[in-house]
Amino acid sequence: MEPTARGTQHVHPDGRVELGEVESLKDSRFYNEELAPVPVEKRTWTTYTYFALWMGMAHNIPSYALAASLIALGMDWVQALLTITIGNLIVLIPMLLNSHAGTKYGIPFPVFARAFFGMRGANLAALLRAFIACGWFGIQTWVGGEAIYIIVGRLAGSGWKDSTVVLGQHWTLWLSFGLFWLFQMLIIWRGMEAVRRFENWTAPLVSVGFLILLGYVLVKAGGLGPILSEPGKLGWGPDFWKVFAPALMAMIAFWSTLSLNMPDFTRFGGSQGKQVRGQILGLPTTMTFIAIVAILTTSGGSVLYGEQIWDPAKLADRFDSPVVVVVALIALVLATVSANLAANVVSPSYDFSNAFPKKITFAVGGLITGIIGIVIQPWRLYSDPNIYIFAWLGFYGGLLGAVAGVMVAGYWVVYRTKLRLRDLYTERGVYWFNGGWNWRALVATLVGAVLSVGGAYGGPFPADGLIPFLKPLYDYNWVVGLAGAFVVYLLLSLPERKRTTDIEEDASERRGPSRIDPAAVDG
Repeated sequence: MEPTARGTQHVHPDGRVELGEVESLKDSRFYNEELAPVPVEKRTWTTYTYFALWMGMAHNIPSYALAASLIALGMDWVQALLTITIGNLIVLIPMLLNSHAGTKYGIPFPVFARAFFGMRGANLAALLRAFIACGWFGIQTWVGGEAIYIIVGRLAGSGWKDSTVVLGQHWTLWLSFGLFWLFQMLIIWRGMEAVRRFENWTAPLVSVGFLILLGYVLVKAGGLGPILSEPGKLGWGPDFWKVFAPALMAMIAFWSTLSLNMPDFTRFGGSQGKQVRGQILGLPTTMTFIAIVAILTTSGGSVLYGEQIWDPAKLADRFDSPVVVVVALIALVLATVSANLAANVVSPSYDFSNAFPKKITFAVGGLITGIIGIVIQPWRLYSDPNIYIFAWLGFYGGLLGAVAGVMVAGYWVVYRTKLRLRDLYTERGVYWFNGGWNWRALVATLVGAVLSVGGAYGGPFPADGLIPFLKPLYDYNWVVGLAGAFVVYLLLSLPERKRTTDIEEDASERRGPSRIDPAAVDG
């Protein structure tokens, strides 16, 4: 690559963009090493890296429980599999749209959000995403700790499992939760590269535990016949469709967090093609696999034990063979660590760092995530499939849908994928807007959020909805949030089209005749 002038950005033949120099940015309060754009020579992740990432993120206990909970809500195996497959294909669309900027510019999600929300306003979107990730970190850590509690209980005997109850749980369960929490913190403290290495070596192994569970249930239940013939409780009439819409939104909401912050991972992509192929191969296939395993195992558990046990750790605890239980749950614990680090620690670590770039490093952000993950009391969120799907997943899915609507509209329609990279790290640049806030993005997000979750009902919410006349929209919360914010942001941002033209013209004039590719401003 030829030398570049200060302040310019260079477009490589494959479309990826990098800055000519970054030394002048290091004194900026919006810059630190972990938020900085990744140099092209360090963007080395391959198709397999992304496939392995998704295998690690999708094959975990909450993913299993998500599918299993549909059986517990009364669906048969066909209905549950259909719901999950459609949801994953839908959420893949905004995920790939937002992933593009990460690979093109080498920037993480909170920096990407600055282009639309403003240099300060991006903290609103980033911290909203971060706190939800903290909730997920807590849930994943709780179920991982529960699996450890059961493993040790099978090896140590009844004294471990029947220990004294403290604050509603056995103290040995609290201990298992704490040890699992500490193990994850030690990995994240070593940084992003440690996470990548952990994902790569665990990815081929994480399916083992679920296959052991399924195999045991198939043998005990007498094969697939009795399992597939297990009828659902809803049929294909109004009872099913009443559950289908909110359940579909929950499937989408499950990965709506990643639909925002995939730039945190695609910023390391070797090319757009590699990250797109890796994700298309990764998300739908791995989630379909885990859904099939969960549906068959839960249905088999119903045949064996007369009840739908949607928590795989609790189902495994019913098995007669200690060896099967221990081997299966060890694999599930590894799977849960893999998923938790990638999906629920990387993003908030960047997000908290974005809020205070000079004070919070990636590792400190991970520690903050871990602490908040305990404070939100994840054992309550995970206690019931109705709370898990309709309250937790449904509500936050609508909120994140609104943020995604703003980002997709801004990047693909208003800016037409053209960003001014240096200005994403400097004060008073084109993304400063008004005092660091873009009121258009804030209004669009607020409107989308109110439309999507204003009618929240069920669980902790009023039966008639928070805002009764919006109650029908809550069943479609993620779609309503995304569409509402998308449309409002476009309507408010029509003047921004001229801004993008001015950016291009100004950059071209400022750069003047140089050896930089004239198309660099299109980066």
